[in-house]
This record gives sequence, C-alpha cells and structure tokens, in this order.
Amino acid sequence: MTQTHTSDTARLIKKYPNRRLYDTQTSAYITLADVKQLVLACETIQVVDAKSGEDITRSVLLQIILEEETGNVPMFSANALAQIIRFYGSTMQGLMGSYIEKNIQAFIDIQERMAEQSKGLYGSQLGPEAWAQFMAGQTPVLQNVMNNYIEQSKNLFVQMQEQMQGQTLNMFNAFPFVNPVKPPKKD
Repeated sequence: MTQTHTSDTARLIKKYPNRRLYDTQTSAYITLADVKQLVLACETIQVVDAKSGEDITRSVLLQIILEEETGNVPMFSANALAQIIRFYGSTMQGLMGSYIEKNIQAFIDIQERMAEQSKGLYGSQLGPEAWAQFMAGQTPVLQNVMNNYIEQSKNLFVQMQEQMQGQTLNMFNAFPFVNPVKPPKKD
C-alpha cells in the first residue's frame, strides 16, 4: 500500500477497477470532469486505487491535462512538450520540476494581485465577464511583464551556470594535474 500524497484535509476519491471514480465525501460516483471541477474550485484531492490503496492522484491529474491539451486550445506547444520530455532522466530534472512549480505560483500570485488591485479600483471585485474584458485589454502588458520575467530568469540561470563553471575550474585547478604530453610526430 503506497500512499505518497497524504493530507487530513484532502478530499478522498477512490478509483475502482472498472475505471469509475467514487467521491467518499458525497458518497457518489463522479466523472473526470467532476474531478476537474474540484481542482478548479481549489479543492485538495487525493485519488487512490481502491484495490491497492496506491496514490494515483498525479496520474488522474495528468489524464485531465491530457484531455485539455487535446482540446481546441492547448497550453503547451509540441516544442515545449518535447523540451519537458528531454529533462526526464537528466541531472536537471528535479530542478526543472521545482522551477516550473515556482513559476506557476509566481504567475498565480501576479493574477491574485491584479484581482485585488481591480477590486480597489472599481470598489468591488469584477464579475467574470468584466474580468475577461479587463484581462483581454491587459494581454499585451501581461505578455511584456512575463517576457521580462522570463528574460531575467534566463539571465539568472546563465549567471548561475557561469558561477558553477568557475567554481568547478577553481576546484580542479587545486589538483596537480599534468598537462598531457603529445606524442612526437612520426615522419
């Protein structure tokens, strides 16, 4: 029985061998679309295999992402997905996962701040239609902010790489390595 995603506050959903999902809070079977709605409502969920008890939350969430990506407006380009795949098994895999997670959180924080600022400007939080119109007008500004953020992030990574190379060079310079002697040329 493997359970990696445990939380006392998580909404427990069991997945049965017939591929049906059972919400233990409502005592009812639900669909993948219902799970998506729970995620959109910021519910913390935990999906476990009913037979083995194994935590399969990530698998179910990836299934939702796959369905979204095969829809009309995917979030990731084929190139972005290929780049992500290339990180699996590399030494940077753990760093990349953390980097993506932190960037998503930064984006959420920016979005929340904008919502709060709009609340201050208009006296109340904008409704969904008004918010959509406001955001449509802000797209160029947001793209510029995000491009600047990405450029700064890229520059930090380049700087970190240069520092690591310098440290590695200094570390190896401390060892008494002898330059290889080239064999004499044969005539």
